[in-house]
Amino acid sequence: MTVPSFKRKCLVLAVLLLIGEGYCSDSNGACSKATLPEVQAITKGPKFHWFGYYDKLQFDPACRYALGMEVDFEHRSPTPNDTIKVGMVDLKDNDRWVELGESRAWCWQQGCMLQWRPKSSSQVLWNDREGDRFVCRVMDVKTGRRRTIPYPIYHISPDGKWALGTDFSRINDMRPGYGYAGIPDTSRDVMTPAGSGIYLVNIDSGEHKFLFSVADIAKFRYGGQSAEHKLYFNHVAWSPDGRRFLFFNRGQGVTTQVYTAAADGTDIRFLAEQSSHFAWRDPRHVLIWSEGAYRLYEDNGSGNGRVVWHAPNGHVSYLPDQNWVVTDTYPQADQRRQEVYLYHIPSGKKVSLGRFHSPVQYKGEWRCDTHPRVSPDGNKVIIDSAHRGEGRQMYLIPITGITDSVRQK
Repeated sequence: MTVPSFKRKCLVLAVLLLIGEGYCSDSNGACSKATLPEVQAITKGPKFHWFGYYDKLQFDPACRYALGMEVDFEHRSPTPNDTIKVGMVDLKDNDRWVELGESRAWCWQQGCMLQWRPKSSSQVLWNDREGDRFVCRVMDVKTGRRRTIPYPIYHISPDGKWALGTDFSRINDMRPGYGYAGIPDTSRDVMTPAGSGIYLVNIDSGEHKFLFSVADIAKFRYGGQSAEHKLYFNHVAWSPDGRRFLFFNRGQGVTTQVYTAAADGTDIRFLAEQSSHFAWRDPRHVLIWSEGAYRLYEDNGSGNGRVVWHAPNGHVSYLPDQNWVVTDTYPQADQRRQEVYLYHIPSGKKVSLGRFHSPVQYKGEWRCDTHPRVSPDGNKVIIDSAHRGEGRQMYLIPITGITDSVRQK
């Protein structure tokens, strides 16, 4: 006897929900439903919601609001005419969606660089497009007052005064999903352009200073690169004290290289190669996934990293006490489960927060990585996921009891 098509689909969905939130694996491979925390949906359809990358401030300082973006389609590249809504979820008012604005400068993996301004309880920033240039909007969510910075930003310094930016047109040309459509890369046929690079912007005045170019970094002979390789920059992030910043140099036919530089663009140091996701631990050390392990690198130019633990590649962030990190995996095996977990560095204990099924259509440029983001108080994690069959949505996972229980042992 065959199961009717509708019932069969319902059965499959129920199984996927169990896969997504019902079972997890600890460091010994054992499964336990009871150890999983509750996973709370904080957005819902029919539209789709996500935040994107894990290295921006999604929460306000009081941890009441969580920023996010809203779109009405999935599974294709954005066009120059596709607009997304920018908003925030009020976690203390039944997860009410509060619309803030919109953007025509966005991508699936990093959105529009939407982020809370450090040291501010009311200002948020995001990138947008005006005519033939990308810009950044600054909004006070309490007063509704807005202004525009004439340059797009990437990451804001810990004191909230400065932003780093780079060439989003070149990124879009070389790696769709991370740059913005709508403004072609004028240096598309140039391997190492002198006009494409990293710049500094004062958030209050809009003052702009170009720091260094792709051509400058092409002179560093790491990763087998030369002036004949087409290179670009991505993943720019301030150190915790704002004195230095990290950036990725990538290209066609070369390994990924990670560098750091002083805030004014001088004192450029090689940090690591064959690298992926990262998190600053403190002003002198960076945790980077490289060659099958999370490794801790000192920012001294040596390029030497110490293995902290072996694990699949994931998007890693430190919790406030720095003894814990939260990270994830890409879809694993045929079941396409993305595991989100905590790792306690002093004890080496791994605590799974859940495994979330990623439907097969979420792949490539428009995949839905979970990108776990931790709240400033260290009590919550928010992820993006499509595991419930409602498209990409945002989910909150409380972690206070988990971290406290391990500390007490």
